[in-house]
Amino acid sequence: MTLLAPIVAEAETYKAIRRDIHAHPELSYSEHRTAKIVVDQLTAMGIEVHQSIGVTGVVGVIKGLKSGAGIALRADMDALPLQERNQFEHRSQYAGKMHACGHDGHTATLLCAAGYLAKNRDFSGTVYLIFQPAEEGGAGAKAMIDDGLFERFSIDEIYGYHNWPGYPQGSVGIVAGAMMASASEFKIKVVGKGAHAAMPQLGVDPLLVACQLVQGLQSIVTRNINPLDSIVLSVTKIHCGDATNIIADDCVIEGTVRCFSEEVLQAVEKRMAKISQDLCLAFDCEGQLDFRRAYPATINHAPQVHYMREVAENLLGQDKVVDFTPTMGSEDFSFFLQEKPGCYFALGNGDGDHRDLLHGMGPCTLHNPSYDFNDALIPIGASLWVRLVEARLGKGGIVCE
Repeated sequence: MTLLAPIVAEAETYKAIRRDIHAHPELSYSEHRTAKIVVDQLTAMGIEVHQSIGVTGVVGVIKGLKSGAGIALRADMDALPLQERNQFEHRSQYAGKMHACGHDGHTATLLCAAGYLAKNRDFSGTVYLIFQPAEEGGAGAKAMIDDGLFERFSIDEIYGYHNWPGYPQGSVGIVAGAMMASASEFKIKVVGKGAHAAMPQLGVDPLLVACQLVQGLQSIVTRNINPLDSIVLSVTKIHCGDATNIIADDCVIEGTVRCFSEEVLQAVEKRMAKISQDLCLAFDCEGQLDFRRAYPATINHAPQVHYMREVAENLLGQDKVVDFTPTMGSEDFSFFLQEKPGCYFALGNGDGDHRDLLHGMGPCTLHNPSYDFNDALIPIGASLWVRLVEARLGKGGIVCE
């Protein structure tokens, strides 16, 4: 591993920025302080800045010495509604808010790369630095797209990374095709007829029907979808009634569906609607399905995966680059990949040994109150971004195909 010396020399500066952001987490579409830090840093670097794209999103523009293609690098900025258990100095100062997914580190990494690229513009084309809001359920990527991101900026390719606990520090996990699943949410309202619980024959119990429905939905996974297609259908909430001696009028069940294929997703939604309607009807109830598609599957483009893999192997060594095992988690970088060729990859965050003293007792996993981003990744990730730009917008005038 041979990182860029100027980036390594500046690593402590961006470590401090990362820890400041960690101590002041902001939720989706409220990243005003974080966005200001980004704007101030980019402005001080002499980088062209565009603000308020997708509410709180920021785009920095670094033009090379020669004309050419445009490559975008993305970092997300938002935190999670979670109470941090760590007690080290840079712990969250805001109750109920925490950077438990490492977006603080993603932002600092991209700022670090921006500092180098601003001083070394001997490339052909333009680098677009995308600091995105609201990845955590707010679809900030789509908001930026809807706000004209790709109309305003001439982006040919787009890349992003996520730190990945459990992978060795600084290793890269990458795969062509499906990397992360789509995320859909559903709500089924079962409408029955309320009655006194001591006289159930006078009503139609929607809770009984909902329990049948929970099991019936699993038949979609086991009997309607090809066993070779990965799918998760989980009912995670049931709400019915307010008293122990009353049969309620209705019952609501909610949950999530995760899969990698649009065809599978369509089949699941269609079958859920059929089962919800017909099963409830068999019990003299009415079933109402509300199916909401949140994030599409994250599908990497093979050529861009090849470029990124080559850069990672050259910088870190072939032994540090592994095939990523697709996960049923989701990521709104998927919206970008639906619009432009690109690649999303994982950067190993280690197992938690990097955490300062006074960390929480929980594991250093994503969305965990004892998590913390590994600051050693900042110079690694920034060097990867710089080498990618040099490879795709080469100094010799080679531009994106």
